[in-house]
Amino acid sequence: MLNKLKGYRVERKVKLLLMQHGWKVVRAGGSLGEYDLIAFKRGKVLFFQIKSTAKEKFYYYGYSETEYEGFPFKLVVDFGSGIMRVLPPVKSVAKEDGEDFLQFLGRQVP
Repeated sequence: MLNKLKGYRVERKVKLLLMQHGWKVVRAGGSLGEYDLIAFKRGKVLFFQIKSTAKEKFYYYGYSETEYEGFPFKLVVDFGSGIMRVLPPVKSVAKEDGEDFLQFLGRQVP
């Protein structure tokens, strides 16, 4: 139950950050599919799988394609302490992999 609550908190954090950058965001109820969030902005659509860990490295075993229904699919891993990385889905993510999530948001559709 604690993992589910922790996951919800991180999803909410990512959702709020996306919204602060002008995205409309829909959360997948119960997160039973391949993605947790869908974000829409000016004709652009992004699918996100959100994960969190307190470890140095995160191992991902979920959806592994870079697109979902023709739209970009991104993995977001929150390592805590303000370290949140975004990248295409890969099996192993370290704190320095991918791109900082806020930098990623800053270079998306204005």
